[in-house]
Amino acid sequence: MNFLLCKFIELLKNFNIPDSIGILLFLPLPFFVIISFLIITVIFLVLFERKLLGYFTQRKGPNRVGVWGILQTTADAIKLLCKENIELLSADKFLFTLSPLVAFSAIIILWCIIPYNSEFNMINSSVGILIYLIVSSFPMLFHFLAGYSSNNKYSIIGSYRALALTASYSVPVIFIILSIVCITRTMNLNKIVLFQTSYWLIFSNFLGFIIFYISSIAKLNRCPFDLSEAESELVCGYHTEYSGMRFAMFFLGEYAELFVMCMLISILFFGGYLPPFGIYLSNILSGNCSLCRYLIYFEQTFWLIFKTLIIIFSIIWVRATLPRLTQKKVLELFWKYLTPLSIVNLIIIILMRI
Repeated sequence: MNFLLCKFIELLKNFNIPDSIGILLFLPLPFFVIISFLIITVIFLVLFERKLLGYFTQRKGPNRVGVWGILQTTADAIKLLCKENIELLSADKFLFTLSPLVAFSAIIILWCIIPYNSEFNMINSSVGILIYLIVSSFPMLFHFLAGYSSNNKYSIIGSYRALALTASYSVPVIFIILSIVCITRTMNLNKIVLFQTSYWLIFSNFLGFIIFYISSIAKLNRCPFDLSEAESELVCGYHTEYSGMRFAMFFLGEYAELFVMCMLISILFFGGYLPPFGIYLSNILSGNCSLCRYLIYFEQTFWLIFKTLIIIFSIIWVRATLPRLTQKKVLELFWKYLTPLSIVNLIIIILMRI
C-alpha cells in the first residue's frame, strides 16, 4: 500500500495539494474500493449460482429481468431495500437488530485482510491468518444470537445446530492452518503467497487441502452441511423472523463470505495472486512502456479472482449434487474422521520439515 500511497501523493502534487491532505484523502479509498467490489461481486455471485443450479438441474434459471436475466439480482436487491423491517413483540430487540449488522461488518473486515495483489493489501499483518480465524468466528456467533433473540423455536434449533457445526469444523481447520504455518514459517498471508512462487502448497499438503475444503463448505453453511438454515426442516433457520434490509444483510453476508473464503483457499493452496506458470503476461506485453508496467497488479488480481471462481464453481457443484446430511452424520464426519486425519496430516508435515 505504500507504493500506491506515494503515487497518489505524487498525483495530488500536480494540483498543489499538501502531502498531509493527500494521506488523509487516501486512507478511506481502499475501504471504498473493497466495499464497491464486494457489492458488485455479491450481485454477480447470486446470478452465477442461480444460472449454474439451473444448468445442473436442467432448468432455465433467471431469464426474465434483463437480457439473459442479468438484472434479476439487481431487482431482488431493490425489492429487499423496499421491504418493511418487521418488529417482533417477543424478540430481544437489541440483539435482534445488532446481530445482522455485526455479522456483516465482520465479513467486510475479512475482505480487508485478503492480499489482492502484491501492493493492495489493506491489513498487512504478520499474524494475518490468525486475525482471519478470529474475525471469521464472529458471523457464526451472531447467527446464534440472531436465532436466540428471535424467540422462535425453529430459529433457536437452527442456532444450536450452528454452534454444534462450528465446534466440529473448527478443530480440523486449526490443525490444517498449523500445517501451512509449519511449511511456510509465517502467518502473513502475503508471505504465504510468495512462498508458493516455486510450487503451490496443494502439492505438498494435498490431504490438508481436502480437509480444509470440506470444512470450508461447513463453515459457509452450504449444502450438504446447511443444518442451521435447513428450509425443509426449520422454515429458514436462524433468520426465519428477519425481513427487509436485516434479512438482506444475512443474505449478502453469505455470498460475501463465500467469495472471501474461496479467496483464502486459493491463497493457502493455489498461490493466490501468482500466475499459474510463474510468467506474467503483462511483463511480456508491456515492454518498455512506463504506464503498462502497472498492469501486473491488475493481472495478479485477475489470477486471484479466476482461481476463486473455479473453487466457487466446485462448491456450487457440490450443492447441486449432494443431499443434506443429518446432524449425526455431520458430527461423525468431523469428529471421527476429519479431526484425526488433520492431526495425522500435521504430524506428517512436521516430520517432513524435520
